[in-house]
Amino acid sequence: MGQDKARGPYAKTPARKAEIVRAARDSFAENGYANASLRDIAERAGITHAGLLHHFRNKEELLTEVLAERDAKEWQQGLEEVDSPDQLAPYLGELMRHHQKAPELMRLWIELAAAASRPDHPAHAYFVERYERGRTQFAEGIQEKAERSRLREGISPESAAVLFHAVLNGLQLQWVLDQDLDIVGPVTDFVGLLFDQRTDE
Repeated sequence: MGQDKARGPYAKTPARKAEIVRAARDSFAENGYANASLRDIAERAGITHAGLLHHFRNKEELLTEVLAERDAKEWQQGLEEVDSPDQLAPYLGELMRHHQKAPELMRLWIELAAAASRPDHPAHAYFVERYERGRTQFAEGIQEKAERSRLREGISPESAAVLFHAVLNGLQLQWVLDQDLDIVGPVTDFVGLLFDQRTDE
């Protein structure tokens, strides 16, 4: 019985942190990062301000967690839905449309990524690791599925992985600046440029 009591508060921690992250995501999306307050986020999560600070030290740490959670979900979804270059363009187009439904989060991601370029930034290590992991997994995915021969001649899987992230990030930055800009068409065109769509008879 004593063991159960000791374990109780800690067993709730992951669920409580998930509730706080969801509340923060909603607050950032509705109010913008600058106007969102930790007290509002705590109220949305059903805890006290002090209780929130027990899990997250500040708003910037919460923003990093919100965006990291989005990254993780989207990466897992991509692994499940994309098995060949033919499926990549439709998936990316749908991903872009999904991001466009939450422009504030897209803007916050871009701002945080730029700020995290400073080595002393709290999110620096996360973004370095994120891009390293993304490039490695994208390149390995091409090789493991025997699709390397479908890359345009002269493009390596490693180069394709760098281009992939550069195009996605660049298109979203341009859209944040001009929300009338079509970014779904260009990302589809990019995949067509990256892979040779010809099939052998």
